[in-house]
Amino acid sequence: MNIFSPPSLENLIRLLKAWRFWVLSAVIGALLGAAVYFIAPPPYRARATVNVDFNLEQAWPQDTDRQQFYYLERETRKLKEIAWSDDVLRTVVDADGNTTIGELRNDKLQLSQPGEAGWHFYADDKNAERAQTLASNWAEAFAEGALANISQSDGLNSFIKVEVTQSADLPVERSIPLSTYLLAGTVGFWFISALVVLFFSHDKK
Repeated sequence: MNIFSPPSLENLIRLLKAWRFWVLSAVIGALLGAAVYFIAPPPYRARATVNVDFNLEQAWPQDTDRQQFYYLERETRKLKEIAWSDDVLRTVVDADGNTTIGELRNDKLQLSQPGEAGWHFYADDKNAERAQTLASNWAEAFAEGALANISQSDGLNSFIKVEVTQSADLPVERSIPLSTYLLAGTVGFWFISALVVLFFSHDKK
């Protein structure tokens, strides 16, 4: 088969005829993905939660939707800056004693927040307990930093309430689930199988 020739009906028929090969490839690919997962597993990921209440009705009781949206966007940006600030991350570093601010920003920590309500603070590590400790310390340091910022004249709006709702016995799981490895192995081996069927198999006459 010419690699530069356009696909034809014959190519499709050849692929469909090899359905047994596709099933076997899916099994082999899934097994390879599972093997990679157990031999070199992804790090654990722990999640702490901080509840952020902007109290929009009290902060801007008579303003338009546009002004309220601007208020939410501005205060959310401030809170994110606090979460990643040197002061907050240094607290996490001091409590851990075996990491750096750069490592936390680039490798260990992730922030997921919907705006108002629960902000999720994730920490990744090869050790499950350490991941839980990092996430818990980050959430606690963020809450303390946010409360301290509210008391400043140019800080957060005074109506904002920040409360750590989950920092003990944190849920922890692998950062990448086994199903992702199974799917990646299956799809990857299917791709290889398609190449084998199209370019290296010959119909018996």
